[in-house]
Amino acid sequence: MAENFNRIMEGLGDVLEIVEGRAAPESYRVHIPEKVDVKAIRDRLKLTQAGFAERFGFSIGAVRDWEQDRRTPEKSARALLTIIDREPAAVERALGPITADT
Repeated sequence: MAENFNRIMEGLGDVLEIVEGRAAPESYRVHIPEKVDVKAIRDRLKLTQAGFAERFGFSIGAVRDWEQDRRTPEKSARALLTIIDREPAAVERALGPITADT
């Protein structure tokens, strides 16, 4: 129990250093969920499987397999799916078509 307490206190110390600007933000890691509800994300965006796949660069087969639990998205896909869930416009801006100005 004391070991867990010490780990928690160490983590809180790390958070305090980041908040107070004494540690670089690179010293923390992002959380990538183990499971992503692809169908729920797609439904919120009101897209078909084909539309979702095309819009965000996935194969339609992958979208089907994820939704039917035949496959689990790889870690990088889960990261992208999480961003799509929270900030779909950011993904579209970042990955949208290249214009003559870029």
